[in-house]
Amino acid sequence: MSRQTGRITDIKKVSGELFSLTYGALVAQILKDYENVEEVNRQLEKMGYNIGVRIVEDYLSRTNTTKCTDFRETSEKLQQAMKMYLNVSPQITSWSPANDEFSLVFESNPVGEFVELPENCSNLKYANILCGVVRGALEMVHLEVATSFVQDNLQGDNVTELRVKFLKKIEDTVPPGDD
Repeated sequence: MSRQTGRITDIKKVSGELFSLTYGALVAQILKDYENVEEVNRQLEKMGYNIGVRIVEDYLSRTNTTKCTDFRETSEKLQQAMKMYLNVSPQITSWSPANDEFSLVFESNPVGEFVELPENCSNLKYANILCGVVRGALEMVHLEVATSFVQDNLQGDNVTELRVKFLKKIEDTVPPGDD
């Protein structure tokens, strides 16, 4: 028989905190393994890309979403996915005049809750995994994008800003001989 403690635990908060701590340990290990901040940034983006490629299928099945008609709708789906998987709702801002580029602005770094960067890691893009996730997920729905952090709370900025730029639509191709 279990004993009731009288505390109400917010499962999403516990999961988010556990994710942040686990992610911090992962970044620390990658820093030890590579000892080069630029290579660590590449590895985090690459890991994120691989997550994005796989997570898009889960997102599509959970939300029963339909194909986006434009890049604005895509930005709203990204916002919804951030809420679903990270329990944060970034603001969508700074649309380019051509509607091919926007920013996701977070009040705080969604993976950097318990983090202070050492001075020797001033070029570390700690949340670069998110750039990779967005790039990988959108590639799976046939959109090639470029992603980068423009601002980061961990670097002393007031907000964390992830910039997403549409590059091109990826056309379906049929392998030779399969047509």
